[in-house]
Amino acid sequence: MTEDKAKVNGELENETPEVVEQQEDSAQHKKESKKDKAHKKSKAEEQLEIAESDLLELKDRHIRLQAEFDNYRKRTLKERMELMKTANESLLINILPVIDDFDRAMQTLDLDEDESHVKSGVKLIYNKFQEFLKQNGVKEIEAKEQNFDTDLHEAITKIPAPSEELKGKIVDVVQKGYFLNDKIIRFSKVIIGE
Repeated sequence: MTEDKAKVNGELENETPEVVEQQEDSAQHKKESKKDKAHKKSKAEEQLEIAESDLLELKDRHIRLQAEFDNYRKRTLKERMELMKTANESLLINILPVIDDFDRAMQTLDLDEDESHVKSGVKLIYNKFQEFLKQNGVKEIEAKEQNFDTDLHEAITKIPAPSEELKGKIVDVVQKGYFLNDKIIRFSKVIIGE
């Protein structure tokens, strides 16, 4: 038995360096696998951080693009509304001399005291024409006996004021001015009292 024990002990002693080596290899392998896992974790964390930063950048670009599109939509809508307001501007400007002629004709007809069918027909047409202008946003600039305003009026000349209260004010209107939806399409040509 002692021989068997000695044999087993000898075998154990012989095997012990191998077992110790295996255990050391196993421990080293575990350390390496922990390092690999830590390295893999850090790599995964890096990739996650990159993906998160990309996501934030894409969200920011998306929000900016949405805001830019909203601004574009509002701007084009505003431009379209402005275009609609002034679409007939050139046509209406070309009609202004006809309005002037109509006003002169009405003044001449008012001098005639005879009430004829021609006079009533012309008045009817004049009233319809004035209504047409209102519907299209054309308004006359009030000038007579108003304070002179360079933003609305164009002074042709100055004359002595017929009364003290008309000094510095508009005495007479040579040519009427008109607004088209709050935009001046023709200034009033006026005479100022001094």
